[in-house]
Amino acid sequence: MNQKGEGVMEFYTIRELTKEFGLTPRTLRYYEEIGLIHPTYSESGRRKYCQKDRTRLYLIQRGKHLGFNLQEIKEMINLFTIDRSGEKQLKKSIEYGNQKIEELEQKINELTLLKKEIEKMKNMLVLKLSEIEV
Repeated sequence: MNQKGEGVMEFYTIRELTKEFGLTPRTLRYYEEIGLIHPTYSESGRRKYCQKDRTRLYLIQRGKHLGFNLQEIKEMINLFTIDRSGEKQLKKSIEYGNQKIEELEQKINELTLLKKEIEKMKNMLVLKLSEIEV
């Protein structure tokens, strides 16, 4: 944190945020490029990130962990800016959450079927091996 104090906005450097969130500088620049974060620039041209950017990085990391893509994350985050009550953001987040749950259920079903197929094949191979060993 470079600047701190009463009435003074807190700023973070790219180095501080990459270290805190385990990201590369290129990733932060990409997030800026696609409009997920909005740093300001010092007189020397260095990026300065505020608490809002830091909060957005937390939300991006959390969204990625939950399986959301960057476009979905951006839409959910930006909805709060449009509707400060949070209602639209919550509704969109619920919608995307339901979609992720459906995708996960489908993947679980596919993996369950694959597991059964592998078990069936393994059992056939074990039987074949036992016939050979006799």
